[in-house]
Amino acid sequence: MSKIYLYGAGGHAKVIAEIAEQNGFEELIFVEDYATKRAVWNYPVLSKINNEEQCVIAVGNNAVRKQLANNLNQLFVSLIHLSSNISKRALIGEGTVIMAGVTANTDVTIGKHCIINTNASIDHDCIIGDYVHLSPNVALAGSVRVGEGTHIGIGACVIQGIEIGEWCTIGAGSVIIRNVPSGATVVGNPGRIIEIQDNKK
Repeated sequence: MSKIYLYGAGGHAKVIAEIAEQNGFEELIFVEDYATKRAVWNYPVLSKINNEEQCVIAVGNNAVRKQLANNLNQLFVSLIHLSSNISKRALIGEGTVIMAGVTANTDVTIGKHCIINTNASIDHDCIIGDYVHLSPNVALAGSVRVGEGTHIGIGACVIQGIEIGEWCTIGAGSVIIRNVPSGATVVGNPGRIIEIQDNKK
């Protein structure tokens, strides 16, 4: 029987759990540091995880995912929904989760512990850094680069060749037609910077 630990027990973790089931994992164990429930569906929720277990960090916050990845001594696995369309030439980092309906075309590189959410589209030669979250229905044209820890909101679009820095926030529905510096928050169509913060995490 194949076993996997899901670090997290909220709604995001439940979506990942169903992908794990699809991928043949039969024993799922949810983990929360301060567990407030005993079970999710028929799977247990524990307050700790043993070392050297197969694990996915099922937490939506990018900075928290990075902190956990640095602190946990686990065998991180990536999970890919069976309805996604991933090029055989795409590279997927450990701990990354790819949700239903995602397309990632040829020579795409996706880093570690990313969330590529429902129906996101990543065209050829894009490079996605570690701990990035692409929300549902995000569309990246070819050769886009997205830096570590950046969150691109639901339905945002990025034209070809754009570079988005580290730890940025791209608002829902934004249209990105210019490069975005690290730490920036961008909203609107066309996207405009409304804030720049220290991006060190």
